[in-house]
Amino acid sequence: MTTIDCDSCLVRGLHCHDCVVTALLGPPPEQGFDNEEQRALDVLAAGGLVPPLRLVQPVRGPEAGTA
Repeated sequence: MTTIDCDSCLVRGLHCHDCVVTALLGPPPEQGFDNEEQRALDVLAAGGLVPPLRLVQPVRGPEAGTA
């Protein structure tokens, strides 16, 4: 399942206007789509019927050890 937490999106505000979540639901605080729903949204976006999901989540960097 893909969990969409707009609060953690690194491009929130910058790309909300062109995101499938906003197009379908408005900007919710958190929304989830299962794998089947995500594939359906990908097909709709590929066909130009809805914008793609623009969610960009932060990635944890490598843990630095002490010497």
